[in-house]
Amino acid sequence: MILVTGATGNVGRQVVGQLLAAGVPVRALARRPEAAGLPAEVEVAAGDLAEPDTLAAALTGVEAVFLIWPFLTTEGAPGVLDAVTAHTDRVVYLSSSRVRDDVDRQGDPISGLHAGMEGVIAKSTAAWTFLRAETIASNALGWAGQIRESGVVRGPDLAAKPVVHERDVAASAVRVLTEDGHAGATYVLTGPEVVGRADQVRLIGAAIGRTLRFEPVPVAAARARMLADGRPPALVDALLAGADAPAETPLITTTIRDLTGTPARSFETWARDHRPDFS
Repeated sequence: MILVTGATGNVGRQVVGQLLAAGVPVRALARRPEAAGLPAEVEVAAGDLAEPDTLAAALTGVEAVFLIWPFLTTEGAPGVLDAVTAHTDRVVYLSSSRVRDDVDRQGDPISGLHAGMEGVIAKSTAAWTFLRAETIASNALGWAGQIRESGVVRGPDLAAKPVVHERDVAASAVRVLTEDGHAGATYVLTGPEVVGRADQVRLIGAAIGRTLRFEPVPVAAARARMLADGRPPALVDALLAGADAPAETPLITTTIRDLTGTPARSFETWARDHRPDFS
């Protein structure tokens, strides 16, 4: 039995589905099981990572945990790890490729959070595996409203990245959750090519048969708009993390192919897979 946290999110749902397809018993953690919307074959257990005392029933009998941390700080994480390791020592954590091992201080809030979580997990008794994922392609689903309404996506023109399909992240997670030999390993997961936001929008347009356009917005203006919309400053900082940083040459890895035997999917493939979300 494998427990999947974040099971109602883009990556978590894929992990659940792929574990089911592989014939592996899977349990999903949800604050509101009745609203999870997961396949009937999935055992959905009530629990909240913000309240470690609620996790015991969900953890009973599990052999491994896929951990997605949904908060902006590591507060509460030691209690969650204590609860997890009381039942199993096998933890696979979805981290970020932004984490740097060669610095004392990470460069932005996102990498700082994930580095902090990796530290908490490493200090526990868990036999951990870290999956450091590059920008996940499903973030582009946030553009669906703009695409339907005007065909113009407006936002900060963040640095181009080798964005990674959520199915490939999930496939990698399933391998390390169900195979031995991954304890203490850190894997960097990327897509096969570097794709900027304008090209992502263009490829979505090609997939749905429409001409779409990306319109860059200055980072300061995007931040002001997010704050005016009532988003918490910490969340705004996280969403725009690294936007003002100098561009670095992105790293493309073959890790997904090495783990799963299948090359990483392109953003073009992702756009075709998600046609209904933009139409």
